[in-house]
Amino acid sequence: MFRLAVFTDEITQDFKLAVDVAVEYELDGIEIRSVWNNPPQAIPPDHVAKMKDILKGTGLKVCSIASPFFKCDIDSEEEYRQHLDILRKCIHLGREFDCRMIRGFTFWRKGRYEEHKQRILDKFEEPIKILKREGATLGIENEAATMIGTAKVLVPFLKELNSPYVRATWDPCNSCTDDQVEEVPYPDGYELIKPHMVHVHVKDWGTDPQTGKLGCVPVGTGVIDYEGQFRALIRDGYKGYASLETHWRPKALSTEEVNRPGGAKFSESGEYASRICLENIIKILKKIGAR
Repeated sequence: MFRLAVFTDEITQDFKLAVDVAVEYELDGIEIRSVWNNPPQAIPPDHVAKMKDILKGTGLKVCSIASPFFKCDIDSEEEYRQHLDILRKCIHLGREFDCRMIRGFTFWRKGRYEEHKQRILDKFEEPIKILKREGATLGIENEAATMIGTAKVLVPFLKELNSPYVRATWDPCNSCTDDQVEEVPYPDGYELIKPHMVHVHVKDWGTDPQTGKLGCVPVGTGVIDYEGQFRALIRDGYKGYASLETHWRPKALSTEEVNRPGGAKFSESGEYASRICLENIIKILKKIGAR
């Protein structure tokens, strides 16, 4: 059986409250992005110490550091160097929590992936050296705001990169949002990505009943077959984490907030929304006899 986790800042910026909610729902882990309004690469040492104290005795594991690594302009050498530093700092943060999983991306989207493929591959040479030296794994998330938004594109990229230190963070919801490459998240995208997958994000996509616009909705109410996806994770012996990245709010987040999540405004109403999603996930797992 896979393990359940949640992004703490999808609940609140208050790390103690986020941990309390995770414990209440008997989760196995948490994913760290922004905490007390600091992004993961800038969480002060005294805050890290406080976070470690809060986690003591809870049984929760930090399953991933949700860094913004390579959410940057591929044409900016300055941003490239800054993001190498972000990677180093997030690896260091992960080490504080005995976590070797770092989330990453493939640069802000500019045209089609094929136009930039070789440059992206080249720019991963230095990160791979860092990951190898530090003994960390980078889970590339398919993200439509970046060059690679689907399993169809991520899998060939990983094969060409051919590094044991760079794998896939599978996000079925993000697969729905790519307007360049059409993909059915489950089963099609999942079947492609599963040999390369080390981490899973859980959120859902559909029509917001209040606005009538497409966007994130409570897990289990959208277009993604999460009953099928969860069954498949169990069937295929996936032992990693499925981490709730809620993204749905009673009042929809802006595109900017979705693309650059973190901070108090992003987390507003997050506890309410995440509780609904967690309850829905648990209902699905009970239905398939997994909870």
